[in-house]
Amino acid sequence: MIASKQAMALTAFLIAGFAFLYLPIVTLVVYSFNASPMVTIWTGVSTKWYGVLAHDEEILRAAGLSIEVGLISATGATVIGTLAGYALSRFRRFHGRSLLMGMAMAPLLMPEIVSGIALLLMFVGSEQIFDWPHGRGIITICAAHVTFCSAFVAIVIQSRLSGFDRSLEEAALDLGAMPATVFGLVTLPLILPGIVAAWLLAFSLSIDDVVISEFTSGPTSTTLPLVIFSRVHLGVSPEVNALATIIIAIVLTATALLTFVRLRRRSDA
Repeated sequence: MIASKQAMALTAFLIAGFAFLYLPIVTLVVYSFNASPMVTIWTGVSTKWYGVLAHDEEILRAAGLSIEVGLISATGATVIGTLAGYALSRFRRFHGRSLLMGMAMAPLLMPEIVSGIALLLMFVGSEQIFDWPHGRGIITICAAHVTFCSAFVAIVIQSRLSGFDRSLEEAALDLGAMPATVFGLVTLPLILPGIVAAWLLAFSLSIDDVVISEFTSGPTSTTLPLVIFSRVHLGVSPEVNALATIIIAIVLTATALLTFVRLRRRSDA
């Protein structure tokens, strides 16, 4: 009897927890189909705000820029973070290892507003001294996003390599393969799922960033989160609800595909 009451209490807490997490999202999705221009007044079901969104040039331009920035930043951060994670995992004892680890992980702990101010000052100083970059734009945004995304990638790659069976690398070296060949033919394929996961994480962080993008973007390079943030200042509009619903649908679809692939691999193994 006591066990049954405990199970009921745990179930109630679980339902309350999921409701707290997902009820706002469900509310947003429902109100994206509201016919009224006033988001808090329900007047009927309509998809007209999705049509309005499809013709909103500012939103479409900002979305295109965010995707471009995300692709470039995630790729750059994955290359740098993979090399950093590999070095931190493989070269365990060398002078300056603690300093290197601290510098690699610092962006994880640094407040974004501090990073944004520091990057802005660096770009302004670089422009005054080297005449580059010329103003703020996609180059400065990508450079800024690479700095903090690399730290997350390094953490993922280091964790992946910590459970790696090094006897496979040692066997390849014993057979006469060069270290670069071992990395390309043995190490890289085995840690590839971690690299893909790190790339997706970096892409998500870049797409979602507001604070650092605010400091490093220019008048003609406004990303999608900045556009949404500026519009929300004037109140939540139905177009923003429709845009958020589309983003939620994309995320859920990607999550479902990744889960399906992982379950398929597990069943084939």
